[in-house]
Amino acid sequence: MTTLVFGHKSPDTDSTGSPIIWAWYLTEVKTTPATPVLLGEPNTEAAFVLRHWGLEKPAIIADVTADDKVVIVDTNNPAELPPSINEAKIQGIIDHHLLVGGIKTKNPIDITIRPLACTATIMHDLMGDAVVAAAPRSIKGAMLSCILSDTLEFRSPTTTPHDRAVAEKLAIDLGVDMADLATRMFEAKSDVSAFSDAELLRMDSKEYSVAGKELRVSVLETTAPKIVLDRKDSLMASMVGVAKEDGADQVLLFVVDILKEEATLLVPNDLVKQLAEASFGCTVTGDTVVLPGIMSRKKQIIPALKL
Repeated sequence: MTTLVFGHKSPDTDSTGSPIIWAWYLTEVKTTPATPVLLGEPNTEAAFVLRHWGLEKPAIIADVTADDKVVIVDTNNPAELPPSINEAKIQGIIDHHLLVGGIKTKNPIDITIRPLACTATIMHDLMGDAVVAAAPRSIKGAMLSCILSDTLEFRSPTTTPHDRAVAEKLAIDLGVDMADLATRMFEAKSDVSAFSDAELLRMDSKEYSVAGKELRVSVLETTAPKIVLDRKDSLMASMVGVAKEDGADQVLLFVVDILKEEATLLVPNDLVKQLAEASFGCTVTGDTVVLPGIMSRKKQIIPALKL
């Protein structure tokens, strides 16, 4: 039986690339047939990475069955996984996020969760240098792209020296200029003109609860924040419908300026104003607030949220 490998819903570059990387490893090295799949359309940066390295876009699935063998990567949060995930035959988890809990398995499994910036970095370590050296160019390219994406080209506070070292080793092996590749990736990520407001609000989002409020915490990382902020009125108006459809009390949208290394939070109402001031020690005077140095949802936004 083929093992399905997938990451979280609203797949970014890491949740698109890492299933491809690990499915290749399971199939070609461990002789365990595996197929990468996605839980939604990849974002514009991830789509660029697939095209750039000549990788086929994995099939998109909505759910799993009790007969499916699966490996989960880049998340361990049931809210970000198929509805029937606890019915599937989970074989393993590879992740770099905090342990959420709630996943149930039928048997003991292999779990690797490490405090690194990217799942692909962990996979590089699990495979070993010899295996990575023998991997196809496209697989090594996916690894490098995942690390550049998750570290925002080493600007993110989640970046570790090991993430950087692995990326540098891959870049040398591939003969790739990391700065050039990262620039092209971020330009692709910043091109959001074709997306509706609702799609932007869900594009890179996580579900999180704080003080009894259910939040959809959305982040848009861009080198052209003006393109998004020029749409702030319609985005804030659309938050009401998105929250209602998704069973949330509020959508939070952080527009991360990769180059300036700061985030702008849209403030549509008093709830978000109260949350922003309590969480980040800022004073909100309008419908946006700039948060200097804030770039990581995992390390700087989610842990700080309070009311």
